Amino acid sequence: MAKRQTNKRVPSAILISDARNDAALERAIARLPRGAALVFRHYHLPPAERRARFEALRKLARLHRIAMIGARVPRSWRADGVYGTPAEIAGARGLRLATAHSLSEIGAATRAGAHAILLSPVYATRSHPGALALGAPRFLMLARHSSLPVIALGGMTRARAARLPVHGWAAIDGRA
Repeated sequence: MAKRQTNKRVPSAILISDARNDAALERAIARLPRGAALVFRHYHLPPAERRARFEALRKLARLHRIAMIGARVPRSWRADGVYGTPAEIAGARGLRLATAHSLSEIGAATRAGAHAILLSPVYATRSHPGALALGAPRFLMLARHSSLPVIALGGMTRARAARLPVHGWAAIDGRA
């Protein structure tokens, strides 16, 4: 299926933050290619600490020309976009990155106005031990049915990403 054109630049490399990679984020952001994105989650932090961490990382992201995408952050924080389920991204400002795990969720993300889909999990992950992975063949079959750019997520490494003919890849602790 032909990919729908979007007026938003969809990054091909996305780093997703959480408690596990927080200590290494500054170094990781500095190594991201220009035009990549950081999805800020940090759900583990209390509200005031979460806001302070967001501001510190946003300053660093801007310095390196990395888009700062918020997951469940208030609009007043002025993120460059949003990341979440189709319901969470619908009507949001900026770049809208939707999560999807099935064909029906890809359709919901498209209807919600997503600019790209993070389709997962491609492979087994440490963040969801025991969860059923799509595997490369099923992932690629689903990706072909998307009219939006597809970002591979779940157990991704640079080498695995290079073997998947999709727009890009995302990781929490992806290893080179």
